Amino acid sequence: MGHRQAGALVASGLLLGGAAGAEESPKAPAGSPAPVAVQGGLSTHFRTWLKARGLSGRAFDRADLLGGSYGGRNQEQDPVTRPPVIFVHGNSDRALGTGSAFHTGWTASIAFFLKKGYRPSELYATTWGPADPNQMANQSHRKAYLTGLRAFILAVKDYTGAAKVSVVAHSMGVTLARKAILGGPAADPLDGGDYDLGAPLTPIIDTFVGIAGANLGLLPCIPAADAAPACSRVNGFFPGTGPGGQGPSALLAGLNAVAHYEGAKVYAIWSTADEIIGNENLVFGRPTSRIPGQDGEKVFTEAPYGHINLKDLTVQHQWRMVAFHETD
Repeated sequence: MGHRQAGALVASGLLLGGAAGAEESPKAPAGSPAPVAVQGGLSTHFRTWLKARGLSGRAFDRADLLGGSYGGRNQEQDPVTRPPVIFVHGNSDRALGTGSAFHTGWTASIAFFLKKGYRPSELYATTWGPADPNQMANQSHRKAYLTGLRAFILAVKDYTGAAKVSVVAHSMGVTLARKAILGGPAADPLDGGDYDLGAPLTPIIDTFVGIAGANLGLLPCIPAADAAPACSRVNGFFPGTGPGGQGPSALLAGLNAVAHYEGAKVYAIWSTADEIIGNENLVFGRPTSRIPGQDGEKVFTEAPYGHINLKDLTVQHQWRMVAFHETD
C-alpha cells in the first residue's frame, strides 16, 4: 500500500479522527438539562498567568483557531473547589465545536458540567495538532503533542492551586493523555527519535475517563503501518499481527505494560457500534477501548452511540464518573 492509498484509508474515517462520518447528528438524551452557553478561549486571567511564567510560547490558547481553547478564572477571586477537569480531544478535532461535523469538540461536555455547577475556573481544554481533517493520516503520538499536553496538565494544576486534576479524553486523545500521564521513555521518528517525558503524573490525577480510545490499536493500521504516521509501528496505532506474530507499536506496548497509572480512578466509555474503530470494538478478540486495570466502564451496543456521539451523548456519564466515581 502506498502513501496515497494509506492517506485515503485514514482520511476516509477508518482510523481515529474527528469526522462523524455516517453517524447521525447528536441529540441530547431525554431528561438532559438545557445547555448553557460556552464562550471559547482561555480567560485573560489565565493567559496573563501563563505569560508571567514564560508559558505563552506553548500557545495553549490556540488563538489561530475558532474553538481553540477553553477555561480559566475571570478574576482572581474565582474559586476552585473541585479537581479541575481537563478535556483532551481526538485526531483533527479541537477544544470546542465549530458547527462542523469534523469539529464537535467538548462543547456539549463543558456545557453540561457548567449546568451541574462547575465553574469556568474548573474546566479546561486546548487544541493539539492542526485541527485539519485532511491531516488525519499524518497525526501520531508526536513529541510536541505529548510534551505540550503534559505542560498543559501541570499548568492547570499550578494555576488553580488544586491538589489534583481530572482528565476526560476522546479517541486519539485517550492514548495521548495516557502516555502524557505515564511519562518515561518515548520516541518520535519525525522529531529526533528517542526522548524522555519525565516522571509519571499519576499522583496528581484524580479521575481519568477514556472515551472510544484505541488502546490496543486499530486493525486498519495493519496494512498501513509503513505508509501512514497514524499507523506507525513506533508511535502510532499499529496493533501488531495477532497472537504469535508481530507485537503492537512501541507506544501501545508501553501504555499497556502496566495498569492503573492514569489516575486514582480510571473509567472507559465505549461502544460495539463505533463505526470508526469497527469490528465491534475488538482487536484480536479484545475490546480496544478498555483500559488495563480500569475501575469501571459504560458500554453501548447500538446507534446512536457511534464514535463521535460517544463523546457528545455521554456527558452525564462523564460527569458522574468525574464527580462521583460512578458509572451509572
